[in-house]
Amino acid sequence: MEVPILKQSDYLIATIQAALTDEDLLKLHYALVEQVGKHRSRGVIIDVTALDIMDSFATRTLRSLVHMVKLRGADTVICGIQPEVAFTMVQLGLTLEGISTALDLEEGLALLTTSNNKKRKI
Repeated sequence: MEVPILKQSDYLIATIQAALTDEDLLKLHYALVEQVGKHRSRGVIIDVTALDIMDSFATRTLRSLVHMVKLRGADTVICGIQPEVAFTMVQLGLTLEGISTALDLEEGLALLTTSNNKKRKI
């Protein structure tokens, strides 16, 4: 299943709408990294609200994606992690340490906007 990637102002928004195979996750990974440069994006939001499980491969892939996007000059926020998913991730020792997270898309956009405004002032 292909994940839609929408451009909203200076940001890209990828909304995962159903469970993804490992191959789908890798496709999303490469597509987002490429589109950050193509659109000169300042930020990426990955909405995982629809996911009811995140395994170790998905967690590693998201961590890798966030670091690659950062190397391309953009910030990333992962939003919508469900309470049960967060509980399971912690129990399994799967972390998103150092990665910005938000409750929902609205909060994710606000977080990116605040972050980018601070960078512009420096």
